[in-house]
Amino acid sequence: MTTATRPPIRLGVNIDHVATVRNARGGTHPDPVAAALLAVQAGADGITAHLREDRRHIRDADLKRLRTELSAPLNMEMAATDEMVALACALVPHACCIVPERREEVTTEGGLDVAGQLESLTPRVRALASKGIRVSLFIDPDPAQVEASVTAGAQVVELHTGAYAEGRVGELDRLRAAATQAHAAGLEVHAGHGLTFENVGPVAALPEIRELNIGHFLIGQAIFDGLPSVIEEMKRRIHQASRAAS
Repeated sequence: MTTATRPPIRLGVNIDHVATVRNARGGTHPDPVAAALLAVQAGADGITAHLREDRRHIRDADLKRLRTELSAPLNMEMAATDEMVALACALVPHACCIVPERREEVTTEGGLDVAGQLESLTPRVRALASKGIRVSLFIDPDPAQVEASVTAGAQVVELHTGAYAEGRVGELDRLRAAATQAHAAGLEVHAGHGLTFENVGPVAALPEIRELNIGHFLIGQAIFDGLPSVIEEMKRRIHQASRAAS
């Protein structure tokens, strides 16, 4: 991909942890929808919200409000269950990202085993796509998972950057290879999990990356610096790395 043809990388802001703080005390404050609107005003290109089966942070009512009040694209993260597919097909967000989900985990750990779940995933991907929803699969940067994502009918893969964020040796090379493979197969390539000001640059520099989805760091850092300032700084670093690599 050449400098002339590479579009700016989009920043999707995950607002789950605003809802986590709200739910810690009950009531309505802080409002994750208000946070989403502020994030978009500050330059976020989209909003991500994960509706978990146990509703530990984002709630159904949050998603309904986001769907009606947001001007930017809404990306609904979800498990591959009949309940979530039905909810997504009724809501019709811009995109759905299917992620692995275990109730005992604190956050999503590792990518979806698309290769091992093709039989159950493919009809669910098809059902979402039939409603005009862009379907993304959250996967580890593994060749077999990229290949299986194509077979399942996904339009997008989001590469799990957790191991890279933990500093594991060779993970940036794995991300680079997976991004190249996915792009060559016709998939749009996103990435996310554990990205911060300090480590986002090398991922943003990968030429195939079209979107980065970041939540925990942005919401946490916003406690100190304010959400608009944090989003503006993250976008600056992403675009700086992207331009430097072109």
